[in-house]
Amino acid sequence: MAKVELKNIVRNYQAQLEDTALIEDKNRPALSNINLTIAEGEIVSVVGPSGCGKSTLLKVIAGLEFPDSGQVLYNDFDVTHVEPQKRGIGMVFQDYALYPTMKGQGNLHYYFEVHQRTQEEMDQRTREVAQIMGVGFDQLIGQNTTALSGGEQQRVAIARCIVRDPLIFLMDEPISNLDAKLRERTRIEIKRMLRKFKVTTLYVTHDQQEAIFMGDRIVVMRKGNIEQVGTFDELYYTPVNLFVATFIGSPPMSILPVSKQGNTLKIGDTSLEMLPISLEDGAYRLGVRSEGWELNNPQGVMMAVRHIERIPTEQASFIHGTVGGESVSVLAPLDQAQVSEIRVMPKWDQVYFFDASSEAALHTPSVPELF
Repeated sequence: MAKVELKNIVRNYQAQLEDTALIEDKNRPALSNINLTIAEGEIVSVVGPSGCGKSTLLKVIAGLEFPDSGQVLYNDFDVTHVEPQKRGIGMVFQDYALYPTMKGQGNLHYYFEVHQRTQEEMDQRTREVAQIMGVGFDQLIGQNTTALSGGEQQRVAIARCIVRDPLIFLMDEPISNLDAKLRERTRIEIKRMLRKFKVTTLYVTHDQQEAIFMGDRIVVMRKGNIEQVGTFDELYYTPVNLFVATFIGSPPMSILPVSKQGNTLKIGDTSLEMLPISLEDGAYRLGVRSEGWELNNPQGVMMAVRHIERIPTEQASFIHGTVGGESVSVLAPLDQAQVSEIRVMPKWDQVYFFDASSEAALHTPSVPELF
């Protein structure tokens, strides 16, 4: 295991990447003053929109790209310019990256052959990994990788990393190519293995639910910057800004322009009496999550309903509509009647307030004590 530390990492775009449509601002760095510490044995998920720097961050830690400034430390040892093959990493890619001319076993043996290890060591490690990977893996490694399904190829790719006994696992959207059912099963297997080995892991994904399931902590990135690092509860209930608040959570948080005067909050043409909140009077952006609305409150604001999404597996519905022209989603019972409009009131102990210009969080609910 290894502690990983990034200090003031800056990585500028290479020339061949400057024309990609994913990059909104071609003059900004791919990574800008990144500081992050990953504890030994910790699993950290990295999420963010396309082009935010997730994969670049992974490549810098792996040594596939070198930063223009800053340091990469493994257990306080500077590996900033050390070649990737000398860093003791195991990397799993989205496209599996298996050797197609070899069987599964050949992919696992390749590392030992290159490093001139003994046949005994090679066989022993392969047996150990086969046991770890579970039922049926012995049959997989005896087949050509091109004959395997996507999920089977990914199991071989993960096993190829495990067999090396790495200090660090780096995973770049490893299961995004799988269908939904297989993706769910595979991520459970990956989490089980990571917990068993207690290997420090950085897990890049675009899937928020996957990030929540896999990570002890979650890193939220935007435009080459780390916006916030924390547990899901910390990101959900105490976001540092509007971007994190709207990025974390499904459906996204509803955001409304409001004006506060004393304990009165004006939303559009409607004035609401609110609980005292220690903010100066003025214009703000109000954030309310779907579960943060009270239905059918006669003192609330009128919501024009677009449609009702019923989710039987959750025994709940989401009412989607608009308040003052802004999109709003409200959690409702599964048997919610079909209506064209409904009055809703924010639950004042669950609201968020953001600065109208900087979008910094000024008031957030605290993380609830569930136990």
